[in-house]
Parts: sequence; structure tokens; C-alpha cells
Amino acid sequence: MSDVLATRQALKKVFGFDDFRPGQGEIVEAVLSGAPVLAVMPTGSGKSLCYQLPALMSDGLTLVVSPLIALMRDQVGQMRSLGLPAATLNSQSSEEESGETWRQIRDGSLKLLFVSPERLAMNGLTEALSRGKISRVAVDEAHCICEWGHDFRPEYRLIRQSVEKLGAVQAIAFTATADAAMRAEIAERLFDRAPRIFLHSFDRPNISLAFAAKDQPRKQLLRFLNVRRGQSGIVYCASRAGTEKLADFFAEQGFDTLAYHAGIEQGRRNANQDRFLRDDGVVAFATIAFGMGVNKPDVRFVAHADMPSSIESYYQEIGRAGRDGLPAAALCLYGLDDMALRRRQIDEKDLSDDRRRVEHARFSALASLCEAVACRRQLLLAHFNEKSEPCGACDFCRGEILTRDGTVEAQKALAAVYRTGQRFGLNHLSDLLIGADSEALRRNRHDELKTFGVGADRSKAEWTSTFRQLFAAGALRTASAEHGGFALTEKGDAILRGRETFVLRADPPREKGATKPVLRKGRDFEDVATGDGKVFEALRKLRRELANDQGIAAFMVFADRTLLDMAERRPASLDELRGIHGVGERKIALYGDVFLEAIAQASV
Repeated sequence: MSDVLATRQALKKVFGFDDFRPGQGEIVEAVLSGAPVLAVMPTGSGKSLCYQLPALMSDGLTLVVSPLIALMRDQVGQMRSLGLPAATLNSQSSEEESGETWRQIRDGSLKLLFVSPERLAMNGLTEALSRGKISRVAVDEAHCICEWGHDFRPEYRLIRQSVEKLGAVQAIAFTATADAAMRAEIAERLFDRAPRIFLHSFDRPNISLAFAAKDQPRKQLLRFLNVRRGQSGIVYCASRAGTEKLADFFAEQGFDTLAYHAGIEQGRRNANQDRFLRDDGVVAFATIAFGMGVNKPDVRFVAHADMPSSIESYYQEIGRAGRDGLPAAALCLYGLDDMALRRRQIDEKDLSDDRRRVEHARFSALASLCEAVACRRQLLLAHFNEKSEPCGACDFCRGEILTRDGTVEAQKALAAVYRTGQRFGLNHLSDLLIGADSEALRRNRHDELKTFGVGADRSKAEWTSTFRQLFAAGALRTASAEHGGFALTEKGDAILRGRETFVLRADPPREKGATKPVLRKGRDFEDVATGDGKVFEALRKLRRELANDQGIAAFMVFADRTLLDMAERRPASLDELRGIHGVGERKIALYGDVFLEAIAQASV
């Protein structure tokens, strides 16, 4: 039997998949060849399978380095639900659990062992593991090694040293977000030779994107959540107090809620995360502490009650939604207070000037995305140097953003940039336009310019928005050598000189958030789930009962996508059930008969 055929048979038999997702096959092939591999794939594209399947196909143990205990526990549970021998060694493992894990390591029956970078760095662990057969080390969330990344973990710097103690072991690494500089840093710090790099699209077409300026934010969130009652979702908040207050408020509105942040006692925090992973329809109100540990495929929405810290963080956080490939929605609320807070946080950090400039640039990219009057997905992907067509699914493409001719205002703003030498930033330029009493304006003699006060009929907030929209449209660029000031682009010069017009968003956008998510060239989740609603709900009920009996998350029985496929195709035999997406032999043995019975009863 050829290696390719054997791999595909294992893919179907164990995981229940007829084919790889885009990009998975070539990565699995490279891993099985023994080459060092760095794969950059969007969240929800199936990164984990790229080391899980090779682990099953290889002799020896695959050691997986993962940043969070909760994430390790979840992945081990999923692997065991598929019949794969997997375990974790961490600070919360009992003596009995650790003993059983070491027994399996010694007898060679364990295929996947999950550890943290701190645990891997312990001399006793690497010494003990080196006496067995280690086939490879897989580093998950590899961007944590990057000093200038948004999730920097110093302990990740120790991984290469630990891997070298294990001997000639293959290293592979995975991440969802890494620009060219981060990829170079990962390659340098993790690998002893140049890895094969696989870079896949950052596009998540099943997630519809929406942004709204804050205007009674609780009501905005309530409108967004009301049309998603009964669905699992995450609402990110900037503060711990915010998570608690919003969780209480939405519980009063009839939602099943929980709060999650680093200030909550560890036991309660673990219990809350377990409940979110296990139960259907729970809404988690969380800080970014509820991050990489969320590995729940049927999260239907992510909302930001406050702005994230950067465009990379935004992309990473909305990636928690729709990992099963079904339609999902993302809403980001933003305001000037948010922007001021994030700027102040960057300024107050102990950073080098270069690092601080990078942090400000990343946040500016997100602010521009919020203010944009263009396809959100196009702009988001452009930040990652990826071109795309208008998505047809974001709030702009759906016609929810009101616009007007803003050429005159744009020319005033661009003139302010030009006349001040193309080196000043947003605050200075906005003050110039409104004619503010500013010491900085007087010191630079900008209060003597013709543009001083020409925009006094508009507020500073409105001019701030105009500059951000010009930046988002490519009419302005950052003069990086001049401390984040603005400079005109070719497009900006054309607008200033009247060769092009400019469209501004008509603020404030109101009554947003009630729109259902739209899947490009497809159906929204409600349409998908209600097409065969009676059967689907019967299968969800059965899944929940089985999961509760076993003390596992519902999606570990079957994912929503699998239940929808069952509801639509209504298999009547085990052979027909094998043709359903996500149904492998282990699941057939555990659940086949009972699900066939439920399908037959619900179909009457």
C-alpha cells in the first residue's frame, strides 16, 4: 500500500474525513518525510490534524508543546474520543495520571504527549524522554516565540535547547498569525536548519465582519446577541470588571452567561472554561485571558465590547468563531475612549522606541479598519499582504454603512498634512483644523497657516475619524521615520488636487448588529440548521445527553457540521453513516446505532 493511500485511509477511518482541507495534505506529506516544517494557517483550517495524523502514522512519540493547560486538556480529550493514545503532563496532573502516562511512554503505546514549554525545559523530563523513541516535536502557537508578537512567551525561547537534548528529532511548528519578520524569527529560534514554510490564506470566508462606533453599547450588543440566542459565543472586554458587569446584565436578559478573566480563582476559572466547552448556547464574557485555550468548533459569534489591542489580536480573537466551517459572525464596537486607552497602554509599556512604534502601527491598522468605507475583509487581508475580491458578507458589502461625498473635508485634512511638512500625527493635525489653543501649534508656528481653523465647523472627533478613513483608503501613509506622523500617498495627492473624489462614512452608524451572518455563495447558519430542523434538534439533544453522561464536551461526540450532514442525508445503516463527514470507525462503534435510531424516529 502506498504512503498516500495509507494516509487517506487513516484520515477516513480515524477522523471520518473523505479528504484533506486545503493545504493539509502537502503539510502532512512534508511532516511524514521528516523535513522541518513551519506552517502558517488560519485558525479553524485544521492545523492540529497536520501533526495528529503523522503521529498516528509514525513509530514513536510525538511531543506537542502547547502554551496553556486548558488547551492541552481539551486536545487530549479530543484525541481520546477518536481512540488515539494521548496524554498530558502538567502541574494539574494527579500522581496516578502521571504514573499511567509514564507507563505508556515506556511501553511505547502513547502516540501524543502534550507539555508546556516550561515543563519541557525541566532537565528530568527531557532526560527521561530521551531514553525512549521520540519521532518529532510539534510546537503549537509558535508565534509565542516572537518578541515583537502579540502573544510573546519568553519560555518559548527555551524550546530549541530542550529539543536538542532529545537528539536528532524532527521539529515542526504551527501558527495562525505570523508576518514575514515573525516567520524569520520563528525559523531562526526553533530550527537547526531552514524549515519548509507553508503559508496559506488568512481568509476566513465563513465569518461575516461588522464594526460599529459605540452608541449605547449595551443595546448594540443586545441587538447582536438577540438574533443569536441559543448559540455559543464570546464577548471580549478590555477589563475584568467589564466582563463581570456584562455577564450579569446579559444573564438578566435570559442568556446563559459566564465571566472569565485572570482575577477569577483558578478552580472557578477552569470550571467556567469547561462549561463553555461542554455546553451548548453559553456566552462567555472574557478578557484576552480566554484566548488560545478556546478550542470549541461551534462558536457562532465573537463580539468585542471594546477594541482589541492590535489588528493581529483582532484577527486571532475572531478566529475563535466558526472553526467548524459553518457561518459565524464578528462584531467590533469601538470608540475614542477605547482608542485613547489602547494608545496610553502602549505608551506606558516598558518598550524600546522601535517596539513602541510597531505597537502603535499595529493598533493604527485596526483603527483604520474600524473607520473604513470599503470591504472589511479586503482591508483585513491586505494587512497580511493578501489580495481578495469584495466579500459580499461584511457590513459594508451588505450596504449597512451609510456614506456621503467627503471630498471637501478630505482636501482640508490632506492640506493640513501637506502644509505641516508631512511629519505630524493625528492629534496635532486635528487640533490645527479646529483651531485649538495648542502650545505645539504655536511652537511650530502652525497657528499662522491658512489651514488653521478651517475645520472649526466640525469636532475634533470627526476630524480624527476623517484622518483614519483617509489612512484606511490608502490616501495617507505612516511616515515611519518621523514618529508615526502622516504623509500623502499618490492617491492622497490626487484627492488634494481635485483629480479624485473621496467618500466618507456618515456617522454614527445606528441599529447595527441585528443582521444575520452571511456566508459567501452560501446560506447563513440559521438557514443551514433549520433546513431539517426537527432531525437536527433531535440529534443535538441526543449528543448533549451522551456528552453529559461521559463528562465530555458535546462537540467531542459529533460536531455541528456532522449533525447537519446527518439531518440532511438521514443515513439508515452503518455503511451510510460512514459516508457522513466526521464519522470515523471509533465514532461508529461508540455512537452509530443510537444515532441511527434517533434519525429514524425523528424522520417519522
